[in-house]
Amino acid sequence: MHVSLLIQNAQILMPDGTFQTGSLAIDQETIVQVGATDATADRTLDATGLVLLPGVIDPQVHFREPGLEHKEDLHTASCACVRGGVTSFLEMPNTIPLTITQAALDDKLDRAASKSLANYGFFVGATSENLPDLQTATPACGIKIFMGSQHGALLVDDETHLDPIFATGTRLIAVHAEDQARINDRKKEFAGTTDVAMHSVIQDSEAALNATKLAVKLSKKYKRRLHILHLSTGIEAEYLRTDKPDWVTVEVTPQHLTVNTDDYAKLGNLIQMNPPIRSAWDNETLWQALLDGVIDFIATDHAPHTLEEKAKGYPYSPSGMPGVETSLAVMLTHAKAGKCTVAQVSNWMSTAVAKAYHIPNKGLIQAGYDADLVLVDLEHFKEVKREDVLSKCGWNPFEGRSLTGWAIYTIVLGQVAFENGKCNTEVRGKALQFDA
Repeated sequence: MHVSLLIQNAQILMPDGTFQTGSLAIDQETIVQVGATDATADRTLDATGLVLLPGVIDPQVHFREPGLEHKEDLHTASCACVRGGVTSFLEMPNTIPLTITQAALDDKLDRAASKSLANYGFFVGATSENLPDLQTATPACGIKIFMGSQHGALLVDDETHLDPIFATGTRLIAVHAEDQARINDRKKEFAGTTDVAMHSVIQDSEAALNATKLAVKLSKKYKRRLHILHLSTGIEAEYLRTDKPDWVTVEVTPQHLTVNTDDYAKLGNLIQMNPPIRSAWDNETLWQALLDGVIDFIATDHAPHTLEEKAKGYPYSPSGMPGVETSLAVMLTHAKAGKCTVAQVSNWMSTAVAKAYHIPNKGLIQAGYDADLVLVDLEHFKEVKREDVLSKCGWNPFEGRSLTGWAIYTIVLGQVAFENGKCNTEVRGKALQFDA
């Protein structure tokens, strides 16, 4: 058998969660054999000392194109993706123009086809007026609703406007769950503050819990498929532990597992995000919920801003931080420290995402699946340095931390997109499909 790419001597994560030392044969875009093989290949990679995982699927990113390309664009973001072992992403609708129509969705698909190194999918955004588009725009991975924290026409926080969205159609609904009315009241209460740490006080845990409860209530009313984005609080996790229907899934970010309000003193506006960073208790409670299956998977909410924008004094500094370059390494560093296993990280960052969004042939290493893969080094640690960042924003919140599990090779549909610190900018991913 002759194939296009052969990986030899890797520690391969098998679908049952065990590791097997061996080879993997890829022909064109597809894994054709796992294990011992006598195949010859156009190219062979010696993966001695490396671990082979399914490529990361990041199900929540903001890549800023079109309209905000000074912060990021689909090309620079996808370069950052493959550096971080991310082979597929699902991108959010708060661009300019908003992704709320078929035409806007088509424009994004065309842009990604011409410049993205990774595979791509896009959400269609809900407004109070575009209900028909939410059912027909395709291919879309789901409907995004900003229940808070504000987003112009995308803010849909009144139950009378939310109800018909949940009542109509079957497409997955993903919610940013914060209670905008409570946030508005608390902004008035704390008006004049310039301390960025107050961001976590103003957009407090109760605001998050209120909106999560409302989303679950509407989901249960119509048995509508619901996904709760970037869960940030322990009280939400404990609520969902007792009231989470089978058709509801939940994600958490590496930031909300790793960073807490104590870090404002050092990192300031760089860790300002929505929903905000919480306490050390929230970190640990979210970790337990993730380990117990209350939380289903991980997303970065990659939302870059320039350092100049972040340098504006609070409350004028924008919320959001980059994440795709470091998410896998952050989580594998937690695994190395005994917080979880490598197999769990891969499930949370790939397998479970593909399952939730019904993405066929992704998220596992087995014959017949797409050859979206990452070879990582779990034996060496490397510091996060600003000069290494590929995201256009030019910084990373984990700067200065020493992490392991960095991607050595990232493979997108059988193409080596990242190799020993360098991107192959000729590689192109493809539009993801979402089975019914």
